[in-house]
Amino acid sequence: MNMLLSKWIPLAAAFFGSAAVALAGQPGKGEAFPRLADYNLEGTLPDLTGKVVVVDFWASWCGPCKQAFPSLDALQKKYGDKVTVVAVSIDESKGDMDAFVKKTKPSFTIVRDKTQKLAEKLDIQSIPTTFILGKDGKVFDIHNGFGGERTAKEYNAAIDQLLK
Repeated sequence: MNMLLSKWIPLAAAFFGSAAVALAGQPGKGEAFPRLADYNLEGTLPDLTGKVVVVDFWASWCGPCKQAFPSLDALQKKYGDKVTVVAVSIDESKGDMDAFVKKTKPSFTIVRDKTQKLAEKLDIQSIPTTFILGKDGKVFDIHNGFGGERTAKEYNAAIDQLLK
């Protein structure tokens, strides 16, 4: 991770918390999301074809990210094979990521953006940042930060709308 980004993310997460922040490099609602398979992510990606996909950028040291994990786990369990949650770690250390995953035992896919290419492409400046994608791979909803139960309800509402 570049030095500026590594200093900015914790400050942004602490300052903005769950506030939505418009970020210039992110695809907007209705725009195509980059193909995850094109970014040499560390880990195994499931087949995302024809699925509603939740892509969450996180790090093991991020408090709001830790708070979001149970909600992401609940989404994966609730919607089963209709929805795929992919959590993209931006941890510099694979060991830090692995230790957190071992402790939390999520039911969803975990990959690591070890080169930071995807995070840079999407101009991820606060974490967690969560994209909800329709079956067509286009962005339906974006959440910067995590506001607890309110955000979890928003995730569910968006997914319910996409599955109609």
